[in-house]
Amino acid sequence: MKKIGVLALQGAVREHVQMLEELGCEAATITRTEHLVELDGLVLPGGESTAMRKLLDRYDLLEPIRVLAESGLPMFGTCAGLILLARDVVDYESHLAVMDVKVARNSYGRQVDSFEMLLDIKGIGEDIPAIFIRAPHIVSVGEQVEILATCDDKIVLARDRHMLGCSFHPELTRDTRIMDYFIKSMVD
Repeated sequence: MKKIGVLALQGAVREHVQMLEELGCEAATITRTEHLVELDGLVLPGGESTAMRKLLDRYDLLEPIRVLAESGLPMFGTCAGLILLARDVVDYESHLAVMDVKVARNSYGRQVDSFEMLLDIKGIGEDIPAIFIRAPHIVSVGEQVEILATCDDKIVLARDRHMLGCSFHPELTRDTRIMDYFIKSMVD
């Protein structure tokens, strides 16, 4: 059984834990550095990236997570998690700076502008529900990064080696295909 951590400082933690358990993984909530041992992967959930950064600093988790990413631990960032992983953030400081993408925050407007749509995702499937809530988008990618999905000509899902980053919230749907892809193609 794969042990996947879910950063549990703020955001959609419970939904990620439920999806991981549904897919047969042991889901470990991560709130302290000692929780980062013996993980097969780590999910950085959606939420509010500025609040998450403050909590990462407060609990001394930023550098240990960065080291794990640089050592090859598979990581999946959704929405704010993508912002945390990004090497560059438009008009803002980067956080972990480990995924070779540049991200723009709140690309799709305010909370009231949230929407859901179906996406065709390269290597994963068609008609996958995607929920966008104050979502970022990927402005540009490094040459090793594979673009997996776009929405309105904006990159919304990409893979950089052992890291997967998406603009939307797959954990808020019943469709497990994106999480299954993360587990099977990056963690196994």
